Amino acid sequence: MGSRGRYTLAEIMTQPDAWEDALRAFAALEGDLRRAWQALHPVQVIFVGCGSTYYLSQVAASLFQELTGVLARAYPGSEIALFAPQILLDPRHTLLVAISRSGTTTETLVALDRFRELGGQAAWAITCYPDSPLAGGADLVLPAEAAQEQSIAQTRSFASMLLLVQALAGAVAGEDLSILSGLPALGRELLDRAAPLAEALGEGSRYERFFFLGSGLRYGLASEAMLKMKEMSLSYSEAFHFMEFRHGPKSMVNERSLVVGLACKEALAHEWQVLDEMVSLGGQVLVLTPCAVVGSAFQTVTLEAGLPAWGLPVLYLPALQLLAYYRAISKGLDPDRPQNLDAVVSLDRSSFSAA
Repeated sequence: MGSRGRYTLAEIMTQPDAWEDALRAFAALEGDLRRAWQALHPVQVIFVGCGSTYYLSQVAASLFQELTGVLARAYPGSEIALFAPQILLDPRHTLLVAISRSGTTTETLVALDRFRELGGQAAWAITCYPDSPLAGGADLVLPAEAAQEQSIAQTRSFASMLLLVQALAGAVAGEDLSILSGLPALGRELLDRAAPLAEALGEGSRYERFFFLGSGLRYGLASEAMLKMKEMSLSYSEAFHFMEFRHGPKSMVNERSLVVGLACKEALAHEWQVLDEMVSLGGQVLVLTPCAVVGSAFQTVTLEAGLPAWGLPVLYLPALQLLAYYRAISKGLDPDRPQNLDAVVSLDRSSFSAA
């Protein structure tokens, strides 16, 4: 294995430490955040990001709307940069939450510019670099400094910023945030438990196709898992909603397919039927679930069943990140430096003309 992927593996395995740091940072800002929210009372919240942080925005919007009852949507930064008037229909009563690991991604910065130009109510930022241009343009910053990475593909940064999203939604909704304090310990245990299975599934050439299924807020997580598999290992991978997978995509399932289900309690019976069907088509199944599994033919990673649904999202990530990592190593690739990719997409901001 040598030095290939050493940063990525270290960043995956040490992420619970970064989670603890993010939770401490949130606790220090919680009073300011609650006061800022009470002063705003926005009609809607728009989450924006690019690449991984767009998928994180999808999770955030679904979670935030479910917990708070406030309308929430997710968009790629480029959509707001190019089509702001069509998206920001009521900017004076809208909170923009921009998510960026580096805080320097061009499309996200331009999206913030457009939001300001249209008279947006307020802008908050979630980033690993609180001294970045994005943070400097925001009214409130939630930092995850300990999650900064040397590798290109986001792992602990994504997870740590997701944990800040969970804390944000929980705080605004008046949930008991103390449940989040146990997540780092659960993450450490989960990493140790999931690593051998992820390595076994990732090694060799048994699987040619990877499908990640998730519904509700887990669809954004499935999309992020798909992206990690593509970035790190250059493998064919796609993400779908559970029930939608039957509507055409299941035609691709065969004995060389691994179908990964991000299951939940609320829709477990329906999701289990989909996974059973994929086994009948010859596919292999890995399921991540907070529910006890008895007599299943699936490979299983069990999550903490005692947590409410809004406390679980970050626990889906470690096994999925390790799966992509071991798949890359098995193919002789370096997950630290994915093909054709840079850590930040930097464009000419002046090329974006105001709509």
